[in-house]
Amino acid sequence: MSGTDPAGARRKLDAPRNLDDELDAVTEHWFPRVVARVNDHYLKVAKVQGELTWHAHDGQDELFLVLRGRLTLQVEGREDVILEEGDVHVVPAGVRHNPVAEEECWIALVEPVDTDHTGGAPSEKRRSIEEQLG
Repeated sequence: MSGTDPAGARRKLDAPRNLDDELDAVTEHWFPRVVARVNDHYLKVAKVQGELTWHAHDGQDELFLVLRGRLTLQVEGREDVILEEGDVHVVPAGVRHNPVAEEECWIALVEPVDTDHTGGAPSEKRRSIEEQLG
């Protein structure tokens, strides 16, 4: 994945956005939706339920912000990180983790534009950045 937006995506990301409206448009769990770009990072929103997959992002931190619900970040070799509404946590680069939500949870993510949201791990939930920009 490249560090540049596909043709026309930058214009779309320049418009004001409402996170509730963006999340209302999300119909599939674990399908991040890009809502803004700040320098070389995307702000994404997603609805999550169940678990994603164990993965890591080499050279890239990942910020999780819980907007609604509760998210558990299983972290390899460490205690789980439990995030409630309004909580934020950064998973450092290279740390294997697995996001889990027992019930539907709404999250925002901040990550570099070339981040593969499953860290390259094979998963039926993996979405390309082009799909996320959709």
